[in-house]
Amino acid sequence: MTRLAALTQATWPPAALHRVGPWLIREGQGGGQRVSAAGVAGDWTEADIPQAEVAMAALDQTPLFMIHPEDSALDAALAARGYRINDPVVAYAAPCAMLAETAPPFLSTFPHWPPLGIAAALWAEAGTGPARLAVMARAEAPKAVILGRSGDRAAGVAFVACHGDAIMLHALEVLPAFRRQGVAHNILRAAAGWAQDQGAAELFLLVTAANAGARALYASLGMAVVGQYHYRKR
Repeated sequence: MTRLAALTQATWPPAALHRVGPWLIREGQGGGQRVSAAGVAGDWTEADIPQAEVAMAALDQTPLFMIHPEDSALDAALAARGYRINDPVVAYAAPCAMLAETAPPFLSTFPHWPPLGIAAALWAEAGTGPARLAVMARAEAPKAVILGRSGDRAAGVAFVACHGDAIMLHALEVLPAFRRQGVAHNILRAAAGWAQDQGAAELFLLVTAANAGARALYASLGMAVVGQYHYRKR
C-alpha cells in the first residue's frame, strides 16, 4: 500500500476490512465511496472479479473498485465488463510549515473534538450526514474538527486526522453565502497549525478532479498534486 493510500485509509477508515481472495473489501456502512470500494490485495485474474462482486453484494454495496495508477490491468478488465469511470480524484499536499506561516485571524477558526452541534449542522446542510460522522469517529487520534467563522457566524467546517508524520484533511465544506471570503483559506491554515502541534510535517487532501474551484484554491496556497485515483462502478 502506498503512503497516500495508507494515510487515506487511516484517517478516513471503513467500518471493517475483509480479505476475500486477492481483494480487499471495504465495508462502508453508508459512509461514501472511499470507504466502500474494493481494492487489490494480491495477485488476481479476471476470473476473480465475480468473487469481489459477490462479497460487496453481501454487504449491500454496489460493486465498486478503487483504481490507482498501478492498477491499469484491472482498470481495463473492469472497463471490458461494462464498469464506468466514476469520480476521478486528485491528491494535493504541502508542508504544514508553509501553510501555517500566515496564521488565520484571531477567532476565525476553532479546532475541537468531538464535533460541536453547529459543526454537525453545517455538514448536514452540505449532505455529510451521520454515516460520514461515524467515519470520523472511527479514525484514531490525533484528530479534530476545524470550525471556520466569518464575522460572528459559523461558516465552514473540515475534519483532520494524523497518521505518522502527516495529516489529511477531509470533508471541507463552506456555506455558499460565505464562499470566496477566505473561510477555506483560514480552515486550511488552522489545520496546518494544529497539525504542527501534533508533530505532523505535511498536509494532504483529496478532491474530485472536476472541482475546478477547490483545485484553484489549493494551487493558490502552494499545494502540489501528489497522486490520483478513480473508481470503476458497475
